[in-house]
Amino acid sequence: MTDASDPVGPLAGVKVLDLSRILAGPTATQLLGDLGATVLKVENPRSGGDDTRQWGPPYVKDGAEETDLSAYFMSANRNKLSVAIDLSSPEGQEQIRRLAGLADIVIENFKPGGLAKYGLDHATLLAAHPRLVYCSISGFGQTGPNRDKPGYDLMAQGYGGIMSLTGDPDGLPMKVGVGIADVMCGMYATVGILAALRHAEATGEGQHIDLALVDSQIAWTINEGVNTRLSGKAPIRRGNDHPNIVPYGVYETADGHVIVAVGNDGQFARFVALFGLAELAEDSRFATNPARLANRDALAAHLIPALRAVPTDEVIARMEAAKVPVGPVKTLPQVFETDQVAARGMTLDMTAQGKTGELTLPLLGNPLKLSRTPVTYRRPPPSFGADTDRLEQDDPFAD
Repeated sequence: MTDASDPVGPLAGVKVLDLSRILAGPTATQLLGDLGATVLKVENPRSGGDDTRQWGPPYVKDGAEETDLSAYFMSANRNKLSVAIDLSSPEGQEQIRRLAGLADIVIENFKPGGLAKYGLDHATLLAAHPRLVYCSISGFGQTGPNRDKPGYDLMAQGYGGIMSLTGDPDGLPMKVGVGIADVMCGMYATVGILAALRHAEATGEGQHIDLALVDSQIAWTINEGVNTRLSGKAPIRRGNDHPNIVPYGVYETADGHVIVAVGNDGQFARFVALFGLAELAEDSRFATNPARLANRDALAAHLIPALRAVPTDEVIARMEAAKVPVGPVKTLPQVFETDQVAARGMTLDMTAQGKTGELTLPLLGNPLKLSRTPVTYRRPPPSFGADTDRLEQDDPFAD
């Protein structure tokens, strides 16, 4: 772990004023922090800080006592400093204006217009600090008839269409198992912020980034979105099956499940031969991917019992040997036990000082692998207001 005072990462020296909470904004600012930026997270003292501090269990325990470090909060808030500021007070508003003058980036996820009453909106702060990159995240964006509606991940998944694609064909529309609309919005925010920062550094001109959960969710419907626009037809929920490739999905084995991902006709011929079904590759109903799409149910009637008769490990061994894409369906505990996760550094333990001694904070690693400027883990997720005394410094961002 690199010392917090070392100027590390491609964003070393970049100062981020983080007025966001919950997941989309914090995802973006954690990523900026991992890349070397100094992130000052502003939390509301009237509510006890970021809402996700209370979104547990589980929490990190300090002896027998639960801390305010919930797993949810820790997932998106390492490499940050926490300061308690009441934005509704004149003193707090003045603090934010001062910090914005020192910052390169401001990110917030209040309702559209919510910061204008405090004089902390993008128009006001950009007028005072023209080089500032100011990113606003909201449910539906700063414009449009729905701009004033609240934005939560589940609502974005519902409105943006992803739930209509997810789940069993005869079941309820289904959300993704994590807050993926928030996470992907945070990723888009990071890209936009870095593009705007490059422009600001080249020209001295800052700008406002307007990002909506629903917009970003619609964007990552990807092929299904374009399929719909081209065909004019609503997609059919297919559970784990693929709308354009067959066989491509999850199959039951004798003792579990496997993922089968047959991408072309050659792979299909090798695949069916492994399970005593070589004749299917010559059957006109199944010989090509378009034919298999048209006859997916008839094909499934052959494949399901064939794979169900073979143990998972044997299915995987046969298919890997024949170079047909296959994979296991792991639980998260199984994922974290794999040699691959260890080799890629996708888990890490950080430490923090508690009342009873040193606390261990189990976190997930950053997937970015930069050869010259790698990500660093310099600060553990902070306790609420742990760095508020920095506000007495001329530059609270400075180490």
